[in-house]
Amino acid sequence: MPRHRKNKLRMREKHHSTMENKQSSSKALPPTMQSPRDPLTKMTGILVQFLMQMYKMKKPIRKADMLKIVPEKYKNRFLEILKRASFSMEVVFGVDLKAVDATKHAYDIVSKMDLPNNGRVSCGRGFPKTGLLMNILGVIFLKGNCATEKNIWEFLNKMRVYAGKRHFLFGEPRKLITQDFVKLKYLEYRQVPSSDPPHYEFLWGPRAHAETSKMKVLQFLAKINRTIPSAFPSWYLEALQDEQERAQATIPLKADNSAMAVNDLRSCPEAPPTPGEIEADSSFCG
Repeated sequence: MPRHRKNKLRMREKHHSTMENKQSSSKALPPTMQSPRDPLTKMTGILVQFLMQMYKMKKPIRKADMLKIVPEKYKNRFLEILKRASFSMEVVFGVDLKAVDATKHAYDIVSKMDLPNNGRVSCGRGFPKTGLLMNILGVIFLKGNCATEKNIWEFLNKMRVYAGKRHFLFGEPRKLITQDFVKLKYLEYRQVPSSDPPHYEFLWGPRAHAETSKMKVLQFLAKINRTIPSAFPSWYLEALQDEQERAQATIPLKADNSAMAVNDLRSCPEAPPTPGEIEADSSFCG
């Protein structure tokens, strides 16, 4: 292999290791809960717990109810606390806090992807799994669009998520990752060819390609690291190329739709039909 290619690969691997370590350390605890010196940290954590409990119980979320749990001395900083809580929920659970009624100050929690039961995967009152899925998709992307099972578990272990050990947010992780996400076609889980003993690897599944993109996943990872996607040049360029390919793929569809419209117009009479003609022949285009 030419020396310049080797150097490029080394730089990309080093950059990947740095990014992955930053990401995993950020994910050990919600980012807004990591600095005990910050007087708003505790309140942010309490608000996150309250919001996720309301989400879990499928109860409406109102500003008035949130203010009830905020001490008087922090009420004037409520918007800042809410912003921090929203950020934590986004990067940990993969959900967005959205205003649904400006007059009543009502909010809803919406999953970033179309996972069943608004991110919960299975029926019931569990927590959304979208954040975990977005992280796994991110690891796969960073590893060259194919990550070994060892890669995935090494990363998840840094998040204190272990195979065979029930997690208080994600349930039994191995089943969730190798069965549930695979059955839903968000992940592809396959044996590495000619591996003996057998080893397995993960790729993006068709629903992941349909519901998100490399750029969206990179934006998610960048947000966790409190930076911007272009801070990771090689992956950013790949994500840009992916966006361009997606845009070009929609052009033939638009062209086909235009051709169909032209054909439909050609099948219509050249002069507008009279009311009598319309009544006599409903096949005319209208």
